[in-house]
Amino acid sequence: MFDTNYNYTCVERFLKYAKIDTQSNEDSETFPSDPKQLELSKILVEELKQIGLKDAAMDEYGYVMATLPANTEKEVPTIGFIAHVDTSPAVTGANVNPIIHKNYQGGDIVLPNDNSKVIDVANNPELKDMIGMDIITTDGTTLLGADDKAGVAEIMDALNYLITHPEIKHGKIRVCFTPDEEVGRGTEKFDVQKFGAKYAYTIDGSTRGEVETETFSADAVVIKFNGKNVHPGYAKNKMINAVKIAAHFLELLPKDSLSPETTEKREGYVHPTSINGNETQTVVKFIIRDFYADKLKEFEAFLKDLCEKTVAKFPGSSYSFEVIEQYRNMKYILDQHPQVEKFAIEALNRLGIKPIQSAIRGGTDGSRLSYMGLPTPNLFAGGHNFHGFLEYVAVQDMQAAVQMIVTLAQVWEENS
Repeated sequence: MFDTNYNYTCVERFLKYAKIDTQSNEDSETFPSDPKQLELSKILVEELKQIGLKDAAMDEYGYVMATLPANTEKEVPTIGFIAHVDTSPAVTGANVNPIIHKNYQGGDIVLPNDNSKVIDVANNPELKDMIGMDIITTDGTTLLGADDKAGVAEIMDALNYLITHPEIKHGKIRVCFTPDEEVGRGTEKFDVQKFGAKYAYTIDGSTRGEVETETFSADAVVIKFNGKNVHPGYAKNKMINAVKIAAHFLELLPKDSLSPETTEKREGYVHPTSINGNETQTVVKFIIRDFYADKLKEFEAFLKDLCEKTVAKFPGSSYSFEVIEQYRNMKYILDQHPQVEKFAIEALNRLGIKPIQSAIRGGTDGSRLSYMGLPTPNLFAGGHNFHGFLEYVAVQDMQAAVQMIVTLAQVWEENS
């Protein structure tokens, strides 16, 4: 039974964290991609030490790790909880002004500093389940950073609860707060052996009850079309314009299928993300996504066939085709460790929260960590509308996430 008199700290922590600009930089080659992320990471080290995690430390790459020792005689596998400190490059994370809309009574939420920014019920059906809740938004000029500072705050509060309630037995718990998740580099320098957990959970999902154990499998494709440049004044019958070659290739892509804007649920896609070049060479970059790794090969063969058809239309042209493996569906790994998902569902059931088992049309750090030897599903943190001005999170959902983390630690101990 969760202590009904407990004074949660997650909201106070979140409001503090949200005001610290931790936006990562997708164009940077350094690690972390922007050192401003470290401001929050340093604060977290001090807060961890203040609540009693004496070994809390940040490494040279900005990863914060700490240990809550076991308080049971049982042999319990070490479990980890992970969240990321950085926010998306898509919308500014500077000068965030969180606003709490207390006792939400339904209807659209107009953000005060930009009345064109409206969290409307029509496009946010989750709001119908939030009547009476306290909803945190921005003022309309920035993102909120619930992705994933809500997760960070919830892990911190859960640790605080476990420390102040020693009657709750648990095994050794490791926590980690990572940089650069939003630019796909969150696990780049993650030391699984140093972390020392056998299983872990990222607290980075959305709706209350989410247990995500399946992600897309993902590759990137880089296609370089090579033409022939000649002075445009003397180019007749000589120039082979690589820009036009690339344009012809893109025109061959399906208009009503295989793209993000035409697919949903378990459908995969091929997605051109950039085109850059000149008459001599033009580079087209793609991301390829599907839940089945074999399907990626089909998509890549499809693109290569379009390349062949394209250069055949431009005699003298050529192309190169590079596939870069990004990540694979974590379900392949998690299916080998069914207790990781099972115990998360048991924790939710104990709390009266309906589990929502869903597949992510994207990836998580858990995808990569699972293939690095640390099986890691993703659990809800409560936020919605990530990466945008309309991001929001309910106070009560954050508190539910704290209860979930605490109960999950208890479930692992009881089942060991």
